[in-house]
Amino acid sequence: MESSSSGVSYKKADASYFEKRGLSRYAGVWSLWALGVGAVISGHFSGWNFGFATGGWGGMLVAGTIIAIMYLGLTFSIAEMSPALPHTGAAYSFARTAMGPWGGFITGLCENVEYVLTPAVVVTFITAYVNSILGLDAAYSPLIWIVFYAIFLGLNVFGLELSFKVTLVITVISLAVLVFFWISAIPNMNFSRWALNIGVGPDGAAIELPEGNGSWFPFGFSGVLATLPFAVWLFLAIEQLPLAAEESVDPKRDMPKGIILGMLTLMLSAFMIVLLNPSLPGVGAFHLGSALEPLLDGFKAVYGDSGVVVLGLVALTGLIASFHTILYAQGRQIYSLSRAGYFPTVLSVTHPTFKTPYVAMGAGAAVGLAVMLVIWFSLGAEQGGSIIGSVLLNMAVFGAMFSYIMQAISFIILRKKLPNIERPFRSPLGIPGAVLTIIIAVVTLFYQIQDPNFTKGVLWVVLWFALAIAYFAIVGRHRLILSPEEEFAMEHKQAASLA
Repeated sequence: MESSSSGVSYKKADASYFEKRGLSRYAGVWSLWALGVGAVISGHFSGWNFGFATGGWGGMLVAGTIIAIMYLGLTFSIAEMSPALPHTGAAYSFARTAMGPWGGFITGLCENVEYVLTPAVVVTFITAYVNSILGLDAAYSPLIWIVFYAIFLGLNVFGLELSFKVTLVITVISLAVLVFFWISAIPNMNFSRWALNIGVGPDGAAIELPEGNGSWFPFGFSGVLATLPFAVWLFLAIEQLPLAAEESVDPKRDMPKGIILGMLTLMLSAFMIVLLNPSLPGVGAFHLGSALEPLLDGFKAVYGDSGVVVLGLVALTGLIASFHTILYAQGRQIYSLSRAGYFPTVLSVTHPTFKTPYVAMGAGAAVGLAVMLVIWFSLGAEQGGSIIGSVLLNMAVFGAMFSYIMQAISFIILRKKLPNIERPFRSPLGIPGAVLTIIIAVVTLFYQIQDPNFTKGVLWVVLWFALAIAYFAIVGRHRLILSPEEEFAMEHKQAASLA
């Protein structure tokens, strides 16, 4: 079947094609909440704190607030679109219905960069914690990466119910660790002395103020804007929830609840960690501006070094929660693009017993791990480790920002083009909320470009996009399959043209 206006053609798949790609339903509201919060929670354990070096404490607070507004606009838009289009494709599905096959593919590609690279970044943070706890030489880091990938791929492959139960348990433990940290930190905090210990040196870089009591905004408003890319880490990946639509018991009822509950949980946690972690004696905002284990440093400040192994293991929980849940999302994202023919269809075959997309998860993990190993062995342990932590983080955020822009545009187009489709939930922020999401995402991307690590990363993202687009232009667009996402889009395109 041809679709000449979009330059694509479809082939009809028989029942056996979809039988080999079947999923099972298990997730309710709290499983979805855990999937969203668990994906993000590592950003409250590591990564977010680099923003102190560019904005100071006040800059980090305001940047976090701006980014929270962006994510509210995004999550309310997604909470409307997901139950209206309850397919595993999520962002790709929204954009496919709104902007056609090319729009869907480009949006899916943006998310693909995010979900393949984010686990790689998280596992480097996990490795930093493990090396610190056990006193291991950094040379062994690749072995730790492989071990963690193998363990959590196994948990994701061998049963959906097991995967969601692990997600719920480890997310609740991670939040309990953070609440325990807040309770421990509040009696010990000295905000003015430690959170405000950043000044500006003659070269414009951050310097430590030995007595603290510095400015809330040492770098002014430009510092706030420069901190936006780091503040993203406080919420990055909450948008993965709709990827579970076909594994949710009742996505039309539960998906909006799960997304909104997750966002509210993360906003509270983000504020508490930004307030308390830098306010502890001996820690401070200046040190956190370059710290790899900020939460562990906070625990040490309260409890000393004596229980460092126990405290380190406690601080690991959030990183493990995110690693596990983003591997889940990575598999579903690749699966949905493969099932529809945008990626090679072999990637969407599911496990005959467990009904999990094990080929997609294995392929995504292999690519992420390969990228890390190439960087590591070409640059050496020390430089390779820092490049993976910073450059891959920038690449993941770059992919995420573009996917947010495309999803917000999709929301606006769907409101205009398909005003009468069933919407079990309507975003209270409407089109203005989506427009705000686009504006903040564009500004964040602009300031991300100022980071020298970004220019290294963006060249690799461009290569990633070029190879994938070339594959789709030459091969994929002639072999699309009428998957649920594609059928929904085509039916509603015909309905809109008849209206």
